[in-house]
Amino acid sequence: MTAIEDPSGDSTSRTMWRALEPYHAVTYFSPEAKAAADAAGCKGYWMGYFGCRAAPLGAVAPEIVTATFYNFNRSRVVRAIPDVWQVASPEQLLAARVAGVDSALRRLLTPEVLASDELAEAAALGREAACAAEFAGRALAAANEALEWPVEPHLALWHAQTLLRESRGDAHVAALVTARLDPCECLVVMAASGRVSAATLAQSRAWPEQDWLDASNRLRERGLLDANDALTAEGARLRTWVEERTDEGSDAPWRALGLERTQRLFDLARPIVGAVLDGGGFMAGNPMGLQPLARPSAG
Repeated sequence: MTAIEDPSGDSTSRTMWRALEPYHAVTYFSPEAKAAADAAGCKGYWMGYFGCRAAPLGAVAPEIVTATFYNFNRSRVVRAIPDVWQVASPEQLLAARVAGVDSALRRLLTPEVLASDELAEAAALGREAACAAEFAGRALAAANEALEWPVEPHLALWHAQTLLRESRGDAHVAALVTARLDPCECLVVMAASGRVSAATLAQSRAWPEQDWLDASNRLRERGLLDANDALTAEGARLRTWVEERTDEGSDAPWRALGLERTQRLFDLARPIVGAVLDGGGFMAGNPMGLQPLARPSAG
């Protein structure tokens, strides 16, 4: 499949992630999402984050959340899991997640956009792509696949991107494991690439300074990091390898959709996601290191 039109030159799977991910990310960055988690009984941002994102897996132990989310220090996870399951059931948290997203998108998108044929078409294409995603060996993605699809188009498009991004995320974890980059080391590599600052990553994923230094030293011993905490040529090659494997492992939806309809979804999504961006629904300098593509607003 030839890449869709994107001046960045990224692969199609990476371009579509960058184009659609801000639409899903209101789950984490909107005040409505936090308010819905708070209303369900969650205490603080991280209890809501871990509870709502892990809820598709059921009332799982912190070890499972730490493993599937991969780059969080276990100390951050255990402050929320398993206590959150005593506050609200996974089913209640799933309902809170959808309610928060619904409220956020209704604020960020105009009534005309919500009722538009364009949004309905984007949701249908997104669903077709998501249903073609790979779920074998991808626990978090498969858990979300088991959930019922929302009926309303703005929520169906959100659910589609939820499946797409969790399938991609699971592929990324598999690539990191194969590259022998542990949960802290992968963040050090990310910081060294310049995508996100070390301070942002260490704070958000709760890695103490000594753990970060130890991970950096392990990478130096492998010849991946230099004395100034920059990637060596070998480190840059390994990072590129991980990203290429992630893209390849996330390409099935777009091969199934085909070039023309993938391009159509991209074109439909740009103004819709642009409205989310223009309304402040996405966090700049986010720990994902995501730089969105979509800027045109749908109104």
